[in-house]
Amino acid sequence: MEKYLPKINRSPVIEKVKLTSSIESVFGCFSELADAAFLNSSLETDAGRYSFIGIDPFLTLRGKGKELQMNFNGHTFLSKEDPFKCLESIIRTYKVDNPTSLPFISGGIGYLSYDLKDAIETLPQKAKDDLKLPDIYFAFYRTLFIHDKKDPGHLYISITTDGSDTSRSISEYKKIIENIPEVHNAFETPESYTPELRPEISKTDYMDSVKKVLDYIRAGDIYQVCLSQRFRAGWPFAPYELYRKLNDINPAPFSAYLNFNDGKIISSSPERFLHVADNIIETRPMKGTRPRSAEADKDAALKEQLRTSIKDDAELSMIVDLERNDLGKVSVPGSVEVVEHRRLETYPTVFQTISIVKGTIERDTSMIDVIKASFPGGSITGCPKIRAMKIIDELEPTTRSAYTGSIGYLSFHETMDLNIAIRTMIIKENDVYFQVGGGIVADSDPSEEYEETIHKARAMMESLKACEMRLV
Repeated sequence: MEKYLPKINRSPVIEKVKLTSSIESVFGCFSELADAAFLNSSLETDAGRYSFIGIDPFLTLRGKGKELQMNFNGHTFLSKEDPFKCLESIIRTYKVDNPTSLPFISGGIGYLSYDLKDAIETLPQKAKDDLKLPDIYFAFYRTLFIHDKKDPGHLYISITTDGSDTSRSISEYKKIIENIPEVHNAFETPESYTPELRPEISKTDYMDSVKKVLDYIRAGDIYQVCLSQRFRAGWPFAPYELYRKLNDINPAPFSAYLNFNDGKIISSSPERFLHVADNIIETRPMKGTRPRSAEADKDAALKEQLRTSIKDDAELSMIVDLERNDLGKVSVPGSVEVVEHRRLETYPTVFQTISIVKGTIERDTSMIDVIKASFPGGSITGCPKIRAMKIIDELEPTTRSAYTGSIGYLSFHETMDLNIAIRTMIIKENDVYFQVGGGIVADSDPSEEYEETIHKARAMMESLKACEMRLV
């Protein structure tokens, strides 16, 4: 594989420049470029400090099933290689040192769809693949912009070139950035636009599926299954405007916008899947949700209800055990630990509880090995994972595509950060699709589980002007 890959200068040139507008406004200047990508920590947390923009890729990798396609310098290379092996080859070929304290200065941004599970495990594939998006899509960039929330007045530009490269220089990008106007308000949807939000299964059918999961649990077949439903609506406007609206309503530490050819991916995810830096793996499974209320007393009561919930505690604890096992496959024995359990986090539309699990990576273990050991995340499958995925395929009518896969970066210097692609929307051919779900356990109530999916969908519904929409 390596012999087919284009050669590049392995030492990125990095410069710190003054920034007078927001990082969202910077990306707005490049959002329509092919394969432009934006990873935005729009809600600052202890995990959400940096934002990244990638433009001008020298290499793209996309794959579906057993077919891979790499594009570079106007050439296309087809392969039937395992997608994870292909990623491994790319990262090994372009390995660089990082002389800075920045977490990501060279590498790729993209997504791994939930359906990429089939490259790891042999599983049934009964669900309909109606969107037909790639299972994997990563772009590896000549130019990265890095923004540190602790230094909001500056932006880092990192450029990696080859001998024939015609990309803009840092000085040219600097002039562009210095003249970017600030966009203060989110896109205003025209009054004439009142779309219909179409659930792809009925409330009754979703509740019937929950009951089937409960039957499996009572039979001792499973402990927990994460069951989702999908919605669809029209979006005839610029895709980035929908990201701006969603980001305004529901900022998140792991939000993203990917302007990829097959479909535009928009995410406002609050959940980290895997982070690797300094030989340490971290995952932050998230379970337990309550809606926010505009009334202070009710809001406080909902928060306390989540904090004291035995059901939600059990649900998160099961997934933590699963994640400890997954990290243990690639960690030094005895190094995996739960450093924080059931932290309650506050978001604009919901309260959620998370845990933080860390481990030290075993010697001679790569980042791709770490992904394969844990993918897809246990918080969006259930426990045991393999049986949960089989039940998901049985009960959900369509494949999940990017939803509950992972979006993030893979660097050429042994760091990565991937989210769990929840609160995630896909735009394809002027239609927008999004899914929401929840973990079903022994004492789940079908009606309450349905309502939880609606609570989780609230920000996405609002971004689509859902206050004036009707379910059909």
